[in-house]
Amino acid sequence: MHVRMLTGGLAAVCLVSVSLTGGQAVAATPSTADRPLAARVVTYDASGSAEFKSAVNRGATIWNESVDAVELRPVAAGQRANIRVLADNGWPRALPTTLGNGTVYIGRQAVDQGYDTIRISAHELGHILGLPDRKPGPCSSLMSGSTAGTSCTNPYPNAAEKAEVEGNFGGAIAGRAQVARAGVIVD
Repeated sequence: MHVRMLTGGLAAVCLVSVSLTGGQAVAATPSTADRPLAARVVTYDASGSAEFKSAVNRGATIWNESVDAVELRPVAAGQRANIRVLADNGWPRALPTTLGNGTVYIGRQAVDQGYDTIRISAHELGHILGLPDRKPGPCSSLMSGSTAGTSCTNPYPNAAEKAEVEGNFGGAIAGRAQVARAGVIVD
């Protein structure tokens, strides 16, 4: 996970403010703007994803490597997850409730047709992170989904997709209101 730093002018250049009080040097406390911001943690439960569990974990890792404002983590035992991931015999789909929350289905129908399980996982998690389908689209676009064809195994979001997720969750870090998104997204 990457950690973002908000900079406060010249303080970002690692200057230390020193005030002299009674002949003694005292280092100033870093301002709130200079402290690292923690990513919003979104938990997921892949226990119902059957044979796709490692693909789901890899999809989450790809998002964690790609964006700073949100971190996907496996849910701790006894806790409720933001995202439930299930395997079924249908087509892959996501049922977002609000930003960062919902249910993902890793459908065996697409896998049986030859689609890559890690790409499917990362794509469906992208919906929960607020991204829509972008069809038709090239293989370089994760959210192009099935329109990129079965030969496409790219599980990484492109720069625009990363920026959109950063904006979706970066607003939450900066204190802006989150946009709730509800509906079924079938790929």
